[in-house]
Amino acid sequence: MAGAKTVHTPMSVSTKLMLDDGSANCDATEYRRTIGSLQYLSLTRPDLGFAVNRLAQFMHKPTVTHWQHVKRLLCYVKQTMHFGLLLRRQSHLILRGFFDADCGGNLDDRKSTTTYIIFLSNNPISWRTRKQKAVARSSTEAKYRALATAASDIAWIKSLIDELGLMLHEPPLLLCDNVGATQLSLNHVLHSRMKHIAIDLHFVR
Repeated sequence: MAGAKTVHTPMSVSTKLMLDDGSANCDATEYRRTIGSLQYLSLTRPDLGFAVNRLAQFMHKPTVTHWQHVKRLLCYVKQTMHFGLLLRRQSHLILRGFFDADCGGNLDDRKSTTTYIIFLSNNPISWRTRKQKAVARSSTEAKYRALATAASDIAWIKSLIDELGLMLHEPPLLLCDNVGATQLSLNHVLHSRMKHIAIDLHFVR
């Protein structure tokens, strides 16, 4: 990969990966070794989280198509080798979270993927990408599940900050780009229409 061309994004926005894509199998050992290294790298590179999570779902039977997308991700890493996390001391502490979810993005089981990142002032301190355990019936439901996951992490971080004797200057803020999920979280009357979410979560544990 030393002479490979660089790219500016981890994955193509039009990428649709499947377990059985019709291409031949590739070297599974090399695939797993590369994905394992990228998983370690994603501990300090939030921008790699979604792509690594998606590609890691094919480790048991990778194909040539999957391997091509892994090499594309390596080209992105080559382009962004100077990227990293810069943590700066902040006197004004604010806890903010940003989250998102695709709706049925996995073409094999139609499950959505939750992604979020949490900042303490301007410093990213927690991020996660994980496939949801149940199939969402709408984009609102997928975003609502992601909202609940991010909110639980923010609540834990808030309790840790309190134990350390620090004080937030503003209430924690969780930003959502889905009107339906926002209204559902604010309007308790609507909760009765979403009881199936709790039922789904009970059976997938």
